[in-house]
Amino acid sequence: MHPIEVLERYWNYTSFRPLQEDIINSVLANEDTFALLPTGGGKSICFQIPALMREGICIVVSPLVALMKDQVTTLKQKGIKAIALTSGMSYKDLDTQLDNCIYGNYKFLYLSPERLQQPLVQERIEQMRVNLIAVDEAHCISQWGNDFRPAYKNIASLRQIHPQANCIALTASAKYSIIDDIVTNLDFVAPKIHKASFTRNNIAYQVIETEDKLFQLKHILNKNQGSSIVYARNRRATRDISNYLEAQGFSSTFYHGGITNKEKNERLQLWLSEQKLIMVATTAFGMGIDKPNVKNVVHFNLPESLESYYQEAGRAGRDGQLASATILKQTIDEDHLKQQFLSTLPSSEYVKTIYKKLCNYFQIAYGEGENSTFQFDFKTFCATYKLNPSITYNTLTVLDRNSIIALTQHFNFRTKIQFLISNNTLFQYLERHLDFNTLVKVLLRTYGGIFDYETKVNLNLVIDKSGISEKKVIYQLQQLEKDEIISLEMANTDSEITFLKPREDSITINPIIKTVEQQHMLKHQQVASVINYVNNNSVCKNNQLLTYFGEKPKEDCGLCSVCVQKKVKPLAKTNGNLASKILDILGEEDLSSRQLLQAITCTETELIEALKTLIETKKIKITDANTYTIL
Repeated sequence: MHPIEVLERYWNYTSFRPLQEDIINSVLANEDTFALLPTGGGKSICFQIPALMREGICIVVSPLVALMKDQVTTLKQKGIKAIALTSGMSYKDLDTQLDNCIYGNYKFLYLSPERLQQPLVQERIEQMRVNLIAVDEAHCISQWGNDFRPAYKNIASLRQIHPQANCIALTASAKYSIIDDIVTNLDFVAPKIHKASFTRNNIAYQVIETEDKLFQLKHILNKNQGSSIVYARNRRATRDISNYLEAQGFSSTFYHGGITNKEKNERLQLWLSEQKLIMVATTAFGMGIDKPNVKNVVHFNLPESLESYYQEAGRAGRDGQLASATILKQTIDEDHLKQQFLSTLPSSEYVKTIYKKLCNYFQIAYGEGENSTFQFDFKTFCATYKLNPSITYNTLTVLDRNSIIALTQHFNFRTKIQFLISNNTLFQYLERHLDFNTLVKVLLRTYGGIFDYETKVNLNLVIDKSGISEKKVIYQLQQLEKDEIISLEMANTDSEITFLKPREDSITINPIIKTVEQQHMLKHQQVASVINYVNNNSVCKNNQLLTYFGEKPKEDCGLCSVCVQKKVKPLAKTNGNLASKILDILGEEDLSSRQLLQAITCTETELIEALKTLIETKKIKITDANTYTIL
């Protein structure tokens, strides 16, 4: 069978995207292969098609739990057998799933680099007929790469277990200097390297300096109507911005880690089907989602790094049509960026302190706790020990990245139920409360010992089986508790933590300190690069990104805010002295920058520069009402 036939059979496409076929043929020729494909380039197909064409199973190593789950779900929908070993899985379930991979004709096994280190997993993989090793987000293997994860260094052990299996490493955003690190650490032999250009000729990269981001956002979405993503820094902002857009007549919804899985799926489908055109989300949104016709990607705040910005911006224009990627910038944003990502970097001592408090919080004894999983309410943890939430959260991500813990962020209900009355009394109750019949029957049929002892209940499973909404299920459970029919323990949690190493306090943390300090230095460099990018108004934005990723700049794109400004400047001169116009208008009444922009023919950047000059020369000032007035 030819690769194109597999593509048509399972994906219903009749042609490959650039470089895909070359990469697939390299893998099929049993070559160790490195593939750098920008976001939306179709990386997963590059290992999935060769694996489907060979006997045996493909081991896929990925750090992204959500992406693993999405890919496994997609493969299952195509009738392809795939398994993901996620955190929180019991030993019995892990044992069963690994047996399935050996004897059940499965084609893909997805796991994290941390899971790969478990002796049981390695022993079972040794018994599998492995046809390919795929390493996703391969830049994580380099200590100078974005999101370095030390556990990636151990992936090479797979090559020792199955020396006959070739390996493919994939990434969307590795600087060229990091490729050597990847190739070396994965023990590649005569590697075939495929690198797509970072140029996206159909994306207009914009940086717009504005004092009124909501007004500017409205202007962008009106100007270039269509499916859009607006990235905001935090959960509250996603809701507030979405509500503003709805009030302005736009079709919008929002998405973040604090909404339920059901709400996430519902809102994603509304956006994919374009019943809602605009998705306002935190940056976690978009991984694994291939919507080709996104017209706008707007960053309401400065991005964390150019690596993450390039990936997020790259979700626009995957259909090849003209699209825009815009950063909205205020002067104070630079300080906010440093405050969020640099001032909250935890010191080595703070990392040790938080790890110790985390162990105490879950009552883990010294020398114990390895592979134990707990539901985790972050706010309660911070309140218990009076901790700074920002620094503490960053500390948890440090511990996660360095394989001390596995932090899974989600939203669920930890629910325990026990029936407190006899069978006969229960059925008498149900005769008077017919509406509760379905829920009670699902509980009784799903959980056999629920009359005898307190039983952990999977609320999502109950909701699916009963066909009752989550809101109604919770209401009915609370009513059953109130009527003393059941005992109910229901606690909201926003995360799950798995301890990957036994508790040994400083002995556990000391080996990662050098890596932590190195990552802090990298973070400072990344923030500096973002600030330089948004402030550089002389070099084409597309060429700035190419240079950052180690690619030779090309001719100016002609689309970005810098290129457009170069075209506009000669025209601006014919409009007379901008400062004089501003003074003339302000001589009649005080106005905001938005009102001035509507009254004067110029770009917002030109207006802001003129206003800055007038303020510095003490000709105007800003009033308490945020308008400009003549001095």
